[in-house]
Amino acid sequence: MSAVWRMLVIAGVAIWPAVAAGQTPVRTVEFDEAVRLAVERNPTMSSATTAIARADALLQQSRAALMPTVNASVTSVTYDSARGFEDAVTQPRSQVLFGASASMPIFAAEARARVGQGRDNVDVARLATAEVRQQIAAGTARTYLGVIAARRQVEVNERAIESARAHLDFAEKRLEGGAGSRLNQLRAAQALSRDEAQLENARFALHQAQEALGLMLAEDGPVDAGTEPTFDVPEASDAWLGDRPDVQTQTRTIEAAERVLQDSWKAWLPTASVSFAPQAVAPASALSPSASWQLSVNLSQRLFDRRPAADRALRQVAVTQARFVLDDVTLRARSEERIARQALTSSERVLEASRRAAEQADQVLEITTAAFEVGATTNLEVIDAQLAARDAATTAAFAEDAARRARFDLLVAMGRFK
Repeated sequence: MSAVWRMLVIAGVAIWPAVAAGQTPVRTVEFDEAVRLAVERNPTMSSATTAIARADALLQQSRAALMPTVNASVTSVTYDSARGFEDAVTQPRSQVLFGASASMPIFAAEARARVGQGRDNVDVARLATAEVRQQIAAGTARTYLGVIAARRQVEVNERAIESARAHLDFAEKRLEGGAGSRLNQLRAAQALSRDEAQLENARFALHQAQEALGLMLAEDGPVDAGTEPTFDVPEASDAWLGDRPDVQTQTRTIEAAERVLQDSWKAWLPTASVSFAPQAVAPASALSPSASWQLSVNLSQRLFDRRPAADRALRQVAVTQARFVLDDVTLRARSEERIARQALTSSERVLEASRRAAEQADQVLEITTAAFEVGATTNLEVIDAQLAARDAATTAAFAEDAARRARFDLLVAMGRFK
């Protein structure tokens, strides 16, 4: 009975790669491609891009207010009868008037200021879009790293199964040869079953991570991560703060708000415009020449109006609020950078210690297995050593993932990943 059970266990483990190979292949993408696809396909990015188009449309609207406008008109007038005295007709019964008008502002300081303000708004929209792009790229990168970490856990559990299977084979051979015991064989089989359960959990976690990456890339299915990316740790300096998209956006927002505030005085400047209106009448009459034109120059000056003062007060509040937001963004950015740098230092120490522990656990397992094979110890020590080696390897894999994420988070905190 034990031989049949052993064959079923080994067969189940052996056919898993074939079953997995029969499944639909998972598409693999590299790190840079994953980030690019996520930025291109993410609907949030598309929404942010429309903000640039809207700001540009408002800029064109401001420019249009300074451009000439030309209109044409045709009017047909019919009276009940012609007008006149004696034999002269002063007003024909039917008359057609052809008219045109052209006008253009020649001095409009407030309207011209809106053009500069519109350019500022376009710049702010572009920087805000870059900030959204960084958020999408960073989220995709973290999901990509999650796939690598999950795949690493699968590898750890696969190695644990190889070790447990080898121990079960040895226990089976000793039992068949009369030197082993049923208890040792059951303990080895139990260890293998435990590792198989752990492997299945790890494979499911990997599938979940691949599905999450597929969602980030707008794919209808899981996507696997390619090679592990490398992140160069930047040196500490004071120039990194200006590289962060959120700081750049808020700084430009303050500059735009300050321009609007500084342009408030232009509301009191006079405005001037010129217009030209030619006209043709057919048929002409004694009182209506066949052709005429009119040139007008209009000058307007605001004398009393409380609205400019109220507008200036609102603009001052907008500048103050924008500065408060920048102070908060800067404070958070410095905190994120300090935390990320400390996390990197700590994670590297943890990784170094975890790797040492994994190497030591492997050595303990090797020595314990050799001792068991010569009868110097029981298989309880072997199973404990296997469990300790797997746990140490799992901890080392987690530490590797934490170190990768710490390096990446430092790049994001310093505005170097965009």
